[in-house]
Amino acid sequence: MLRRTFIAILPLAFASFAPLAPSALAADPPAANAPPEPLDMKPLFNGKDLTGWDGDTKLWSAKDGVIRGQSTPENPCKSNTFLLYTAGGTEPAQLKDFELRLSYRIQGGNSGVQYRSKHLVGHKDNKWVVSGYQAEIADLPGKDGFLYEEKGTGRGGVQGKKSYLAWVGDKVEIGADGVSKITGSLGNHDAIAAACKKGEWNDYIIIAKGNRLQHFINGVQTIDVIDNDEKHRALAGILALQIHAGPPMTVEFKDIRLKELGGN
Repeated sequence: MLRRTFIAILPLAFASFAPLAPSALAADPPAANAPPEPLDMKPLFNGKDLTGWDGDTKLWSAKDGVIRGQSTPENPCKSNTFLLYTAGGTEPAQLKDFELRLSYRIQGGNSGVQYRSKHLVGHKDNKWVVSGYQAEIADLPGKDGFLYEEKGTGRGGVQGKKSYLAWVGDKVEIGADGVSKITGSLGNHDAIAAACKKGEWNDYIIIAKGNRLQHFINGVQTIDVIDNDEKHRALAGILALQIHAGPPMTVEFKDIRLKELGGN
């Protein structure tokens, strides 16, 4: 009797250790939660050349509706460099509160969208060095969409790293001491990461209003930040696109459009 009971239970015991189907392991992206696009957004790129932008034309080009940043073994990027939005002026345009939308695609390397940033004129690296908030682009679902601070003061500390201001899936308040404190969650990190399509075109939304910063990828919110560090935060600044120093890479941007927001 005991032997029969053991034999009957044995398959159930092994079944409990059976591998899960791939669909059970994969996280499905959450429903899109970005606000609807305003009707009167302004295009920042004419689709044919770099009019309104300033950067190293050995690395940046424009054709067929796409801005392309590219480094190669023959033409490397030796230090982080940026394409600065000038709006047709002689200096980078200053933006305060805004909603920015664009699509990006990247192969190799690392990139990002700088906003409310500073142009470091006379920097030793090159003419187009920028510091400030960066919406990350890395072609790494789960990293794309986090908030980094390029050439910052070492604020933040999320993921145990300096200049990491907010990780994907986090609601964060940056204190007066510059330390990021997680105050809530936007959802499961892996599920939010699944919204990002590796190697394909992805849609980015960046909303900056007052001291609140929000990022969305393909309609799914990735970070929500309140920056209370009055000494180091930025309430206005420039917009720029990045090519990262290092191995050959190609990053592309299209459909870049912006709406400036009034009020506080």
